[in-house]
Amino acid sequence: TNVIHLRVEFGGGAELLFGNQKKHDVAIPTGPQKCTLSDLIMWLKENLLRGKEELFVQEKTVRPGILVLVNDTDWELLGGLAYELKSNDNVLFISTLHGG
Repeated sequence: TNVIHLRVEFGGGAELLFGNQKKHDVAIPTGPQKCTLSDLIMWLKENLLRGKEELFVQEKTVRPGILVLVNDTDWELLGGLAYELKSNDNVLFISTLHGG
C-alpha cells in the first residue's frame, strides 16, 4: 500500500472540530489509486474529526463556509474534490462561519 504524507491545518474555528489542534501531519494509505481531496475529507471525517460531523462535512464534501487551500491556492482553481494530492502538500481548511 502506498502512503501519502500531508500537513493538514485548520483555522477560523475549524480547529475546534479537531481537538483544538491547528496542525496535523498525517499519513494516508492510498492503495493503487491517487489520493484526492475528496478522499482526504472522508479520511479526516473518519480518523481525526472530534466535533459534530455536520459542522465539517455535508454529503461528500466540506460544508459551505469552509475554504480549502492547497499550498496556498484555492482548491476551486485546482479542480476541487478531484484534485490529486501529492506528498508534502499543505492542505488548509478555514471556517468562515462564526457563531454570534
